[in-house]
Amino acid sequence: MLSAREAAENARRQDVRNRWLLSAPSLLIIFFAAVGPLFVMLLYSVMAKGDYGDVKLWQFSADGWFGVFFQRDIFDDTLALNDAHVAIFARSVKLSLATTLITLLLGFPTAYFIATRSERSREIWLFLITIPFWTNLLIRTYAMQEVIRNEGVINTALLKLGLISAPVQMMYTDMGILFGMAYVYLPLMVLPLYASMERLDFRLVEAGYDLYATRLKVLWRIIIPMVKPGIIAGSILVFIPSLGAYVTPRVLGGGKNMMLGNLIELQFGQGRNWPLGAAISITLMAIVMVALLFYVRNASRPGARHG
Repeated sequence: MLSAREAAENARRQDVRNRWLLSAPSLLIIFFAAVGPLFVMLLYSVMAKGDYGDVKLWQFSADGWFGVFFQRDIFDDTLALNDAHVAIFARSVKLSLATTLITLLLGFPTAYFIATRSERSREIWLFLITIPFWTNLLIRTYAMQEVIRNEGVINTALLKLGLISAPVQMMYTDMGILFGMAYVYLPLMVLPLYASMERLDFRLVEAGYDLYATRLKVLWRIIIPMVKPGIIAGSILVFIPSLGAYVTPRVLGGGKNMMLGNLIELQFGQGRNWPLGAAISITLMAIVMVALLFYVRNASRPGARHG
């Protein structure tokens, strides 16, 4: 007969086995739906370019990775930096960081305002913040055209106020893309900031004022440190989709001010260079992973609370 300890160990193993069996369908779906496509992209990135916009299966080549940042001259085959790709990478990172900063500057006071309202009012304000998510991203982006085009809301208002003598060109520029992405991703910054501020002990803020601290010192020494997890979470939620944005740069940039998402689509479409497109996709994923590791590292520090 089995001892009590052996019986308990067998029961534990059976329980673990049953859990794995129950989770097996979900794990298979995750593997084929998430890990599978990434594995395909990784394989494509190390294969030779096909003759008709595909890849030559099992003919391995490093040309895809080589073309991410370098190129060879078509006349003398000399090695040079791919200025176009470097510029697109730089523009993508610059606009993503600028979008994160703008949404933070707009979202922080918005979240603070909502957190300081009554409980019933908070629900209404949060409802208003989530309304843009009800509309398709493409429709919201086209709506932004009516705001920033030469005859749009901004230029019309500035002309009537006499602040400008001619419309300011914002469409098909980096400024237009920045406006569009800031509008699209602003709720992603407000919601985690509000989640952190909702748990903020405002008695500490009142204590800071009682000790004759200025508003700036209270903000810098009390509020910001306590809502730091929300700031980091919101920044990651905005930075990552901004970095891989496709629709907004395509519509508001006019195809001339490309970002990484547009460059990847170009390689899989008109460029007919799948290995290069796959290599750029993996590079983009690596940048995203670095951003996520930064968030995890900061959020897991002692005393840090998730927003």
